[in-house]
Amino acid sequence: MYRKLIFSFAIFLILAIPGMPCTSYLVTPGASADGSSMISYAADSHIRYGELYFFEGGPKEPGSYFQAYYRGSHKPLARIPLPESTYQVVGYINEKQVAIGESTFVGHTELFDTLGGIDYTGLMQYALMTAPTARDAIRIIGELSEKYGYYSWGESFSIADPNEVWIMEIIGKGTNLQYDRRKKESYNADRGAVWVAKRIPDGYISAHANHARIMTFPLADGNISITNQQFDRLHQPDVRVIYAHDVIDFARRKNYFDGPDEEFSFSDVYAPIDFGAARFCEARVWSMFKEVTPGMDQYMDYAMGYDLTNRMPLWVKPERKLSVADLINFKRDYLQGTDFDLTQDIGAGPWGKPYRWRPLTWELDGKTYFHERTTATQQTGFSFITQSRKDYPGPIGGIIWFGVDDTNTSVYVPMYAGIRRAPDTFREGYGSILEYREDAAFWVFNKVSHLVYLRYSLKIDDLRKVQAELENSFREFVPAIDKAAMELYNKDPELAKDFLTSFSVSMGNYTVERWEQLFRFLMVKYLDGNIKKEENGVFLTNEWGKYPIVEHPEYPEWWLRTIVELTGDQFLYIEKQDKESDE
Repeated sequence: MYRKLIFSFAIFLILAIPGMPCTSYLVTPGASADGSSMISYAADSHIRYGELYFFEGGPKEPGSYFQAYYRGSHKPLARIPLPESTYQVVGYINEKQVAIGESTFVGHTELFDTLGGIDYTGLMQYALMTAPTARDAIRIIGELSEKYGYYSWGESFSIADPNEVWIMEIIGKGTNLQYDRRKKESYNADRGAVWVAKRIPDGYISAHANHARIMTFPLADGNISITNQQFDRLHQPDVRVIYAHDVIDFARRKNYFDGPDEEFSFSDVYAPIDFGAARFCEARVWSMFKEVTPGMDQYMDYAMGYDLTNRMPLWVKPERKLSVADLINFKRDYLQGTDFDLTQDIGAGPWGKPYRWRPLTWELDGKTYFHERTTATQQTGFSFITQSRKDYPGPIGGIIWFGVDDTNTSVYVPMYAGIRRAPDTFREGYGSILEYREDAAFWVFNKVSHLVYLRYSLKIDDLRKVQAELENSFREFVPAIDKAAMELYNKDPELAKDFLTSFSVSMGNYTVERWEQLFRFLMVKYLDGNIKKEENGVFLTNEWGKYPIVEHPEYPEWWLRTIVELTGDQFLYIEKQDKESDE
């Protein structure tokens, strides 16, 4: 009975996974235009609400704890004691400028620990509240998984601080139920997780998108496994790899691997590649890499699932330094400019829509087909790009560029790590996925997106103008805000935090107001499938100033031909009728 329940639970979660894919980019200080560490993240889910989380730092009352929940259902998990003091966290960056993002992969389905006490989100949040560096975050994630059990599928974490960027991949050990006769209770003999973390070499970039990407890794030359005896070496500069002590032994015990240790590949052993993992996941990594690194054409067949042996490298060296603006543009990728561009096949409809509604795969005449899965997708709850900047103190140096809804149609607003609160329109609990609030950022951005989706190619340029207006102004503001905040910080750090709060909150709320204005403009301009002519946002009227000048955009010729091919003469207009038939 117990095994039957476990199997049913696993099937349920497998079916749920396609709704929760994410795309993450990692940029080291040496690869960024301003010397900052940067990571990106997108919370892609059909049930996720876009809001900016805020965890207040400082001393904690005795007995304070962190309540872990399963992100996929909100099931309560473990209560984990908090230390005497924690760090403030804005979204997914803390006041020490440690930032964490993620993407989920399934791997071996039997490795989901159904008795675990903390999931991937809980690991991220607790680590951010307690970790002063990226390496400490890795240690804390490993310790928590070992102590409480890992209630999740496989996970790839992006972990950054002002000096380093790491990729960490983790998967549970399943549920091996045993009975303790002395305590008279059952327990999971395999509680914990297996994992490995690699530091991205400075000057390089990496990415992950719902498939494990760490393959082989060195087991010596200064690299360490996490045991109590080796914690003192955690921060030594020569340590470039950190891993669970049993990451290989457990694979052998499960009969996943039987080769020499030096040939052990985390990805190949714990999450074997297949067509779907390549086409739906690795293609997103390839699409980002090809924009900044020459020679990526050699991996196109791998990314598209046609040659699974030619694996892409975990990291590449970009030809140029990358900026926040670059990462924002990458987040808006839908394979444009390639043979797989979503706007170029019949699924885009007559107005070039780069989206495909779910399900991702379907069956027809006994065959399985699919839609492309790209970085930009309609079901994103929220996304961000973080900057961790070593030349500034934590409250100023850490920035999370935060946006809600579809990355392609969103606006990224800078929220400093030192702010005292989130903007009301973005804050946690202001509306929900089941509660519409007309001025909540998530709902305002969604109603604009859905309006644009209807006739994408006609409306997207209007959206792009306002999007660029806002994001360009934010990028111009930030250097001046940095300078003013530093002057205040040198006099009184608390004044600097007040100043940063005022800036971020006002920019967040203004963005929502400006997007509401965009919605009203689009509604008027494109009412009933027409287009009202306008110049610089002012609608043109007839000579008496009463009525608008209206145009009727025509369907593209290929679409009209498709209608005729499918319907024959059903819609053929008969110019003249036979006189006898009239009589």
